[in-house]
Amino acid sequence: MTQEEWGQVQQALLKTVGKNNFTNWIEPLTFDNLTDGVATFQVPTSFLGNYVSQNFGDVILYQMSASGADVRRIRFRVGTGQAAAPAKPAANNGTAPAQTAAPAVTANAARDDILPAAPLDPRFTFDSFVVGKPNELAHAAAKRVAEGGPVTFNPLFLYGGVGLGKTHLMHAIAHELQARRPDLNVLYLSAEQFMYRFVQALRDRKMMDFKELFRSVDVLMVDDVQFIAGKDSTQEEFFHTFNALVDQNRQIVISADRAPGEIKDLEDRIKSRLQCGLVVDLHPTDYELRLGILQSKVDIQRAQYPDLVLADGVLEFLAHRISTNVRVLEGALTRLFAFASLVGREITLELAQDCLADILRASERKITVEEIQRKVSEHYNIRLSDMIGPKRVRTFARPRQVAMYLCKQLTSRSLPEIGRRFGGRDHTTVMHGVRRIEELRSQDAQIEEDIELLRRALEA
Repeated sequence: MTQEEWGQVQQALLKTVGKNNFTNWIEPLTFDNLTDGVATFQVPTSFLGNYVSQNFGDVILYQMSASGADVRRIRFRVGTGQAAAPAKPAANNGTAPAQTAAPAVTANAARDDILPAAPLDPRFTFDSFVVGKPNELAHAAAKRVAEGGPVTFNPLFLYGGVGLGKTHLMHAIAHELQARRPDLNVLYLSAEQFMYRFVQALRDRKMMDFKELFRSVDVLMVDDVQFIAGKDSTQEEFFHTFNALVDQNRQIVISADRAPGEIKDLEDRIKSRLQCGLVVDLHPTDYELRLGILQSKVDIQRAQYPDLVLADGVLEFLAHRISTNVRVLEGALTRLFAFASLVGREITLELAQDCLADILRASERKITVEEIQRKVSEHYNIRLSDMIGPKRVRTFARPRQVAMYLCKQLTSRSLPEIGRRFGGRDHTTVMHGVRRIEELRSQDAQIEEDIELLRRALEA
C-alpha cells in the first residue's frame, strides 16, 4: 500500500468516524509499511496507539481491506521505531494505557477484534479519593473488593448522582487490583461499550468468542449500567454473563446513576440480581467533604503555581456555594488558580466572585418554597392545606417544621418570608421549628433519614 492509497483510506475513515475522532485519533497515525499482511503505523505515544487499537482498529482494518489491500493485522510502532509488544488477550485490560505498549489488532483473532477494555484515568486512585461521611461506606466496600481476596458480597453496586465519585472508585479498584493481583483478569468498561461490542459480535457472527471473552474474566466492572435499560437483547446477554460469573465466584462491580429498583425499563430479573449484593449510595457531598476535596486539590495546584497566595475564606466560600457536583467544584478551583496566575493577583474572595461568576450563578439554589411544601406533604402523606394551615397537632406540626427547616437550608428566603408562606406565621415560629429539627436530627434516626431523602429528591 502506498502513501497515496493510505490517504484514500483516511478519507473513507473521516466519513466513517467523524471529524473530531479523525482529527484526534486517525490523523496522528503515520503509515509505515505493509508486509506479509501486517500494516504497521508510527504513533507518537503508546496511549494513542492503545486507544486507536481498541476503538478504531477494526474500522481501519475494514477500510484498508475494502481499498484492495491484502491486510490481516494492524500493529503500531511507538516513537522509537521499535514495534510495540502485542497486548495480552484480556488479562491486562485494567492497565493504564500510558504504561503499556500499543496492542496489535488482528483480523482473524476474534478476541482482539472485540477487545472491550476502557482506558483508566491515572488520577483516579484511592490515594486521591477524599473520604467523608457521604461516601465512607462506598469507599470501604471498594477497598475490600480491591484487595483481591474473597468478598462476602457480589455484586458491589455503587450509585449516586453526577460527580459524586462512582467512576473514580471504579478506576481506583482496577488500579489497585492490577497492583496487588496482576494474575487476575480485570475488565473495566462502560455499559455503552458492552452494548457496542455485543452488537458487533452479532454482526460479525462471533457470539461464542464474545461469550468466552466476558465469561473468562476474574473481575468484571461495568460503569453506568442504566444505559442498557430498554435494550432487550443487550439486557439478555448481560443477564447471562452476570449469572455465569456469579456461578464461578467471579467478582462483579456495577455503577449507575440511581438504585437498581429505580432504573426505568431495566428488566425485573436484572434488578433482582443487582440487589442481591451490596448496594451502596454515594450521598450528595456535605460541606465538610467539599472543603476536604478543595484542600486536597490546592496542594496539586500549588505545585503548579508555587508563588500564588490563597487568602483565608476562599475555600470555605467555594465549598458553601458550589454544592451539587464535585467535578464543577474542582474545575472552579483549577480556573481560579489559572486566572490568578495570568493576571498576577492574590486569590481573594473578590477575585473568586469575579472569576467564577458564571459557575456561582449556575450553582445557586433554585428550589422554591412551594416545591418543598409539596414534597414534604407527599412524603408524610398529609394534605398541603393541613401542613400550611393553623392546626398544631403533631401529625401536621412535625412535617411543617421539617418543611421550614428545608426552606431555610435550600432556599435564599428570609425567615419572615418563609413564615408568610406558611400561613402568615411569625419569623420566630420558623426559627423555633428550624432549631427543633436541628436538635432532632442528632437524636432521631427517622428524622435524619427523612431529611436526607427529601433533600436528595429536591436536589435531583
